[in-house]
Amino acid sequence: MANVTFPRKQFEKEIGRLDEKMQNKIAMFGTPLEKFNDEEIEIEVFPNRPDLLSYHGFKRAFLAFLGKQKGMKEYKLNKPEKDYIVYIDSSVKNIRPYTACAIVRNLKFDDDKIKEIIDIQEKLHLTVGRKRKKLAIGIYPLEKIKLPITFRALEPDRIKFIPLESEKEMSGLQILQRHATGREYAHLLAGKPKFPIFIDSKGNILSMPPIINSHLTGKITSDTHDVFVECSGFDFDILKKCLNIIVTNLADMGGEIYQMELHYKKKEITPDLSKEKMKLNLNKANSLLGLKLNEKQIKELIERMGYNYNRGNAEIPSWRTDILHEVDLIEDIAIAYGYENFVPEIPEISTTGKENKKETIKRKMAEILSGLNMLEISNYHLTNKTDQFKKMILPEENFTEVESSKTDYTLLRKDLTHYLLKILSENVDAEYPQRIFEIGKVFSNTDEQENLALAITPANFTEVRQVLEYLFRTLSIEIKIAEPKDKIPNYFVDGRTVEINLFEDNKNNSAGVGERFRGGKDSDKQAGSRVGEKVIGFLGEIHPKILKNWKIKMPVALLEINLEEVFRKLG
Repeated sequence: MANVTFPRKQFEKEIGRLDEKMQNKIAMFGTPLEKFNDEEIEIEVFPNRPDLLSYHGFKRAFLAFLGKQKGMKEYKLNKPEKDYIVYIDSSVKNIRPYTACAIVRNLKFDDDKIKEIIDIQEKLHLTVGRKRKKLAIGIYPLEKIKLPITFRALEPDRIKFIPLESEKEMSGLQILQRHATGREYAHLLAGKPKFPIFIDSKGNILSMPPIINSHLTGKITSDTHDVFVECSGFDFDILKKCLNIIVTNLADMGGEIYQMELHYKKKEITPDLSKEKMKLNLNKANSLLGLKLNEKQIKELIERMGYNYNRGNAEIPSWRTDILHEVDLIEDIAIAYGYENFVPEIPEISTTGKENKKETIKRKMAEILSGLNMLEISNYHLTNKTDQFKKMILPEENFTEVESSKTDYTLLRKDLTHYLLKILSENVDAEYPQRIFEIGKVFSNTDEQENLALAITPANFTEVRQVLEYLFRTLSIEIKIAEPKDKIPNYFVDGRTVEINLFEDNKNNSAGVGERFRGGKDSDKQAGSRVGEKVIGFLGEIHPKILKNWKIKMPVALLEINLEEVFRKLG
């Protein structure tokens, strides 16, 4: 979430007086009013609406919500003129492979507009850009640039320019070491043999993304009338959406948008403000909302959220990044209808609820592990191939992939182990020891199951074994630690890994947690005769190659087990 500040005088002149009714409207729009005074208004914008991170973006959407300018706002796109070209060199392929660019002309900047464009740039960096990791934005005065432009990568010592707000020329490496912004974002280029740069046809460096612009060619002033805008990063679709947010804001400031030719292996033209079309089922909308809206009312409501609508088809603005499914459209209909207008109803059923048995067991396990000074974490069910397979040196098999994913998280996770290592890799500067665990779902093709994984660093095999044995002793479940009969997972060290076996009984024991057998001479009498052992997981030390892939410098001991057998045992 991000807070955005608007000038109150401008708001009241162009949108309306900030009385009690308007304050309520702002809140009902989904942008809570944080505070206001005679000079400023501050609202909170949720992560799903980056198009509202500037005054002009908010104004466009909010005027439609108020019914003053309904429907989708149209913007004129001018075709590329001569030399409106960006050449993307193959040298950036493995560093920062994509860029989306535009030119906006005939702007009239003042201090407020410059502040607004800097604010939205930084807020997009923090939110959509994940602190510039996924994307970085550059805005440059066109009059100081000689087109066409090249996006390429060079060795750090060959990159020399004066960074923004500096007086001295620095090399690429010196910027990361000496400049304040360079030090803050140095980790984004750490270990790269080459750094990306934008350079014009005269050889002037515009910027070194995602770090900083040049002071000579990358600083906007009130004398600037035409700008070159670029977004660079790893996902071309996200870059295009981000570029659309920026150029439409500049157009709302009075600018004229010009497209540019991007020369990859095949030519691309950006920006692209084409509308996305999506079906909207009237019956489904009414069913989910509990309303009885007709076609005319649906059209009225959805156009108040900035869409076009005609006979079951909605047209989605190119700057909306949050519309992934029909349900998202229905949510916007609910916002336009007004949550305050929904009438609460008590269901005409009588039920008695209780906690699911599996949840009881999971909660008990979490309490035990927390009592051992383990920190519980929770990760996404979705992951990506790099984390799941490449870094773990595992074959790409038996996985379920999401169709048309809007993010780089494209497949259902097969294990919890890689996510624990990911968390450790992102906290290498945190205090040690680090002791974490997760209880959650994993997926193999269409099957799903609950797993438990825990990791300690720095640690060895014995420390994690002690935690495991204490956990199952407290749950009154007998397990057996044994040499692996079959091949162990690739990410463990051979000879420092064991399999974890659970004893199977010839009959179910209905005793609850805390009443299970604890082994010993009378265990067979208490739990029934054992009929075998079942492998439920592995415990071991992570292989140094895997630690290197994750850039983890400390030894890690880890286990992961299937909890389905535990649930059956305690069920």
